[in-house]
Amino acid sequence: MGISSGKGPKVAVLMGGHSLEREVSLISGQACSAALRGKDFEVLELDAGHDVVQRLSELQPDVVFNALHGRWGEDGSIQGVLEWLRIPYTHSGVMASALAMDKIRSKHIFSGFGLPTAQGFIIDKSNLINAHPLQRPYVVKPINEGSSIGVYFVNPAEDPPLNLSSDMPSVLMVEEYIPGRELTVTVMGKKALLVTDIITQQWYDYDAKYKNGGSVHEVPAKIPEKIKDKCLEYALSAHELIGCRGISRADFRWDESLGLDGLILLEINTQPGMTPTSLAPEQAEICGIKFGDLCQWLVEDASCDR
Repeated sequence: MGISSGKGPKVAVLMGGHSLEREVSLISGQACSAALRGKDFEVLELDAGHDVVQRLSELQPDVVFNALHGRWGEDGSIQGVLEWLRIPYTHSGVMASALAMDKIRSKHIFSGFGLPTAQGFIIDKSNLINAHPLQRPYVVKPINEGSSIGVYFVNPAEDPPLNLSSDMPSVLMVEEYIPGRELTVTVMGKKALLVTDIITQQWYDYDAKYKNGGSVHEVPAKIPEKIKDKCLEYALSAHELIGCRGISRADFRWDESLGLDGLILLEINTQPGMTPTSLAPEQAEICGIKFGDLCQWLVEDASCDR
């Protein structure tokens, strides 16, 4: 735990934790802590271990800045703890976090309100041994992980059994593969910011997201105005349908050969990466909102009962 002695409110930055995205969370948390110190907040860095309730009770922060990623940090779990402790916190609340993290339930909500989504359903891993559940190519992914962790691309030539990692859960989601470009939109409060075109050599996987040179961000994306407008509209709609607060990031695939019919909403992320070069802060910067100002805005937006 690191401490600084700013004059402003006492902010505990929760980071690390036990999810598969621990390392990414530590990077986000350290970047946000540094930015908040620059805004003269009193900043406490807290690695969220099993004693997180005890540590928060001892520290008695005015606000928790949630920089956790993955399970327990963005699935409603830590949000429930903070509600119980009555500590104001950043980003989305219990229900929105749980819904956004559950890819199949959020997909049902989006499609129920007319947002375009990829065909997908839940399947037992054992059912992938003898037959393909969808026409190839398709994607296999855990229902509740982020950062493309555990995402497996089934190519057109591949036959069962699939070469899935042994630590993949027993229940998975299969989803049709949408060819085309990777687009993403950040929503801040009640405004969709910009569209980023994520350019990679192959699949936008964990390495493409977090390793140097893994991807190139073209922002604003060089796409037709009607596609840009729909990305912004769909992202804001998804944010509001799920009940998100603070910032979120909606991810899309766009098959430009199909025009507007080729634009598909993949998912929404309630805890997007928070380093100065991450997708959401990068969009904010281009909109004139510096990283420190974004972090400050999130703290000022914090509350209970989210």
